[in-house]
Amino acid sequence: MSRRATTLVVTSVLILVLGLIGAVIPVPYVALTPGPTTNTLGKNDKGSPLVQIDGRQTYPDEGHLNFTTVAYRGGPGNRLDLFTALRGWLDSRTAVVPEETVFPKNESVKQVEQENTQQMESSQQSAVAAALTELKVPVRGTVSVDSVQKGMPADGRLRPGDEIVAVDGTRTGTVSAVTAAMGGHRPGDAVTVTYRRGGKESKIKLTAVAPKAEPSRAVIGIVLHDRFAFPFKVKITVGDVGGPSAGLMFSLAILDKLTPGSLTGGRFIAGTGTITPDGQVGPIGGIQQKMIAARDAGATVFLTPADNCAEAAGAAPKGLRLVKADSLHGAVASLDSMRTGKGAVPACRKA
Repeated sequence: MSRRATTLVVTSVLILVLGLIGAVIPVPYVALTPGPTTNTLGKNDKGSPLVQIDGRQTYPDEGHLNFTTVAYRGGPGNRLDLFTALRGWLDSRTAVVPEETVFPKNESVKQVEQENTQQMESSQQSAVAAALTELKVPVRGTVSVDSVQKGMPADGRLRPGDEIVAVDGTRTGTVSAVTAAMGGHRPGDAVTVTYRRGGKESKIKLTAVAPKAEPSRAVIGIVLHDRFAFPFKVKITVGDVGGPSAGLMFSLAILDKLTPGSLTGGRFIAGTGTITPDGQVGPIGGIQQKMIAARDAGATVFLTPADNCAEAAGAAPKGLRLVKADSLHGAVASLDSMRTGKGAVPACRKA
């Protein structure tokens, strides 16, 4: 056999071996791709209104207010092979990210899914509260302990179901208020927590500590959720979707149904963003994949959290107008301006 033929054979064998290795070697990465989008003004997969309101007058609406999602491949127990990860890195529609970005260390896939479900439920409550607050409908809120982390300062002192009434004497009616109160502390500080259990108020003093990943942040080791007493019933049914990032779009759909006329003016509008009970819009992950999903579905306008704007502006699909949203009130004002042709519409700009 000639030297050239031998070289070709050896090279072919090496390529084959590398290909086989690449096809079986698991890597600790997750591939994020555009997921389904759903019109919050439409119906769910069971044929019922996705947002259903009982006990209050509602009005006809039109157009789309779609929330967007991200699909993923990989994760603990089902890791990507090397070749799949490499293909993802070369695909502009796919983001390949470290596994711990989606699945934090020491948490199982089941735990992450449970957390995502809880976040979705919490975001729906916050979305209703934000919409009613925008409409100046009184809302009474409380903060309940969902779980207590073992080995943390609150372990053995607070219990699931306790209502957090105040932090350092400042009344707290929402989770965001508790978070803001804790934001003024540093690890090692004393924190006085007033809580209600069985109808009785009590106070405890705890010493804040720092979580491993954030050494400058002060925590006491409790997971909280908002509870609200609404004057009428709002039911949101989305099926097997988790996470908090649909909050803004839920709030807009509720507003649209509770007010005469159409927020969209018949446009196909999509968007994303977490929402607080007082209507502040927060950043999300997977913004590039969500924009692609929105444009693929037919959206021409994308409501973008202000903190995601710079990243989004550099990767927006052709034909998709990015509108900056830092609050529910601002998002409503932008939709009004687009519908009427009057007023400014804040756009996302590259950094």
